[in-house]
Amino acid sequence: MSTPGTAIGIAAAVRSGTMSALDAVERSLESIGASDGEIGAFLTVTSSSARDDAVAIDAAVASGTDPGPLAGVPIAIKDNMCTRGIPTTCASRMLDGWLPPYDATVISRLRAAGAVVVGKTNLDEFAMGSSTENSAFGVTRNPRDITRVPGGSSGGSAAAVAAGFVPVSLGSDTGGSIRQPAGLCGVVGVKPTYGAVSRLGLVAFASSLDQIGPFAGNVADAAVVLEAIAGHDPGDSTSIPEPFGPLGAAVTRGVEGMRVGRITDLPAGADPDVTERFEAAFDALADAGADIVDVEVPAFTYGLTAYYLIAPAEASSNLARYDGVRYGHRVAAPDTDAMYVATRTDGFGAEVKRRILLGTYALSAGYYDAYYGKAQRVRRLIADDFARAYTRADVLLTPTAPTVAFEIGAKSDDPLAMYLCDTYTIPSNLAGHPAMSVPFGTGADGLPVGVQVLAPAVGEATMFAVGASLERAMGGSDD
Repeated sequence: MSTPGTAIGIAAAVRSGTMSALDAVERSLESIGASDGEIGAFLTVTSSSARDDAVAIDAAVASGTDPGPLAGVPIAIKDNMCTRGIPTTCASRMLDGWLPPYDATVISRLRAAGAVVVGKTNLDEFAMGSSTENSAFGVTRNPRDITRVPGGSSGGSAAAVAAGFVPVSLGSDTGGSIRQPAGLCGVVGVKPTYGAVSRLGLVAFASSLDQIGPFAGNVADAAVVLEAIAGHDPGDSTSIPEPFGPLGAAVTRGVEGMRVGRITDLPAGADPDVTERFEAAFDALADAGADIVDVEVPAFTYGLTAYYLIAPAEASSNLARYDGVRYGHRVAAPDTDAMYVATRTDGFGAEVKRRILLGTYALSAGYYDAYYGKAQRVRRLIADDFARAYTRADVLLTPTAPTVAFEIGAKSDDPLAMYLCDTYTIPSNLAGHPAMSVPFGTGADGLPVGVQVLAPAVGEATMFAVGASLERAMGGSDD
């Protein structure tokens, strides 16, 4: 599979006139056409509009206008972000064929930065899953081993970068949906601080947890994309005023004197090969000058349980809008109530129905305090425990996932086993903190292992410095 080069390299070449944006886009489209039939990363490829956008960027360069820091860079978008005139399906029959009348804020910002959208990627339906097997339109395969899952729910976006179709892509992360597939596919994946990136135009799963972030082949590319999409948006009531400072310098600054936390009460269960790479990450950072310190985060272990009450409860509310009346899928029926039931029964897949049922139960009279209310109190405990840990450490490390990529179908009939894939990623979503997965070698069968770097709110610069240091330890570059 071809490698399109780094996003930073492509943009520099396009801005200098040594490469045309059209050439960069054509290479990406050619690679997708040649190999995506085997991988299944894309649901929609926007060849015509991508070429038109590339031609416009080349014209801007010819006229002396700077198209922006992502000039001519091909990018793929998870198909739960609104793209004007381009289908946005959430990999669900419920939204099959829906054409949004507007762009999500992140799409507008990418276009303003000069990026070119080449397509929309596959996902677990409505972003609910950890393997990208729950899509109504077929599974996505891991480019590192096509018998394995790419992770989820943003598996298509992770696979698109890992396969070399695009240098960067966007995903969304509610409980690990960027970081876990990044780890399994061997790419960089970033979940920003909650509110740092606008959610306007992101189809909601769990509104207090969802965040948009980048996938990239290297840390520096992830930084330039995150800088392009971050910033306050008055259209998103949860958007924070000043998310974080410039990230470019952080990528090269090193970790000398930085305190890296080892969580002593981290939940057990990671496979031995994953644990070996995780421990090696501490050694690499110590060799680079960081101080390794022990910290405790006692409530970390309860994150998974709390999440599977809070997230389904919010999903139950958010997905109530899909009733067959306003837009989307509709099944003809003799009366309104029958139409609601038939539409939702036919339109939603099994995992989405399961989470709606769980969430509705957790919110029902007589159970709200016992389940949802208690989960929210645990969420507060997790945030408090993190706050104490960050008085002793600048960042924390965990494995990204407890295993390497598993075989397609291995966990499809065992929802609880699937949910455990996000053991290490969920707590950062509950706390609203940033976290990123960085590839750090391979485990069983030569499959990628990711290490997760966690930081306090708006601590992205420190997080990127650590991520880049881990990348350098594996022989990666800063450009």
